[in-house]
Amino acid sequence: MQNMILAFLVAAAVAIVISPWFIKMLRRLKYGQVERAEGPHAHSAKEGTPTMGGIMFVIGIIAAVLIFCDYDIALQYSIPALAIMIAFGLVGFLDDFIKVKMKRNLGLKAYQKIIAQFLLAFAAAFFAYKSNFIGSKLFDPIFGEIELGWGYIPFMMFAIIAIVNSANLTDGLDGLLSGVTLIYSLAMGILFLYFAKAFDSGMFGEPLFIAESKGMLNMGVFAFAVTGGCVGFLKSNSYPAKVFMGDTGSMALGGAMSAMVIYSRSPFIFLLMGCCIVASAVSVVLQVGSFKLRHGKRIFKMAPLHHHFEKLGFPETKIVAGYMIVTSICCLAALALFF
Repeated sequence: MQNMILAFLVAAAVAIVISPWFIKMLRRLKYGQVERAEGPHAHSAKEGTPTMGGIMFVIGIIAAVLIFCDYDIALQYSIPALAIMIAFGLVGFLDDFIKVKMKRNLGLKAYQKIIAQFLLAFAAAFFAYKSNFIGSKLFDPIFGEIELGWGYIPFMMFAIIAIVNSANLTDGLDGLLSGVTLIYSLAMGILFLYFAKAFDSGMFGEPLFIAESKGMLNMGVFAFAVTGGCVGFLKSNSYPAKVFMGDTGSMALGGAMSAMVIYSRSPFIFLLMGCCIVASAVSVVLQVGSFKLRHGKRIFKMAPLHHHFEKLGFPETKIVAGYMIVTSICCLAALALFF
């Protein structure tokens, strides 16, 4: 537990300490946000705000995990989790870099993103499937134990790609994704701690490997590091934002959440714990489907859902607070199901 708390503090401190220097560097390089022409009119004032700030909390998370993880088992747990986060963050970085260099809202082409995400999702799912510490079984407080066999790989690939893109869509307001993710990661950290205690007490039966308890604590360190990184980033990203995380940050956080889902072996519970992130993706799917099938008719004033609330007249701060409150309630409900 001590290492989890220290990981939180270090990740937050690193993100806070490097933020003034990093924001100045982004301004000097003229790495500013390019807003969508079809986006909310109020967002035009954000044009030029430094982006790619997600690098700040990624650095903090990496530092915290490498300092406080248990290296006896880290190569099977927290290090692969970091690798998943970094890999998706690099795809986002390329996307951001093209945007700021070309001064346009579109970075990587759609097919390039899809190919990159597909390959990374396959690598993560295949690693999990072959791992003695994860395997092809899912454990869910509602559905119980589910053995997927070889079907685990395509199922988890779908889950990873869905989570990463949902996180990317949620990053649309100052402090929104970082605020929601910190609550989710905190809840997952508590859940990993619970799993570790449960393995120790024999609640899950005789563990196959002694490493299962240590591994869950390792993932607890990772989850608390992500929480701390998001808290530190909020100092600069809360309204009015001095810096945006960009696709670098949103895809890194999507990768981090995917890693937590993989190691918790409970992907279905993400539908509850990450309900606001899921809502962003679902609202886009419904909007596009309605537009195409109903001859131009829309369900929402604008998608993703948070922009719909903006169009209704809600200020950004109220929307972000509402998302964080709903996420907190849903995470507590999910924890209650496990406990």
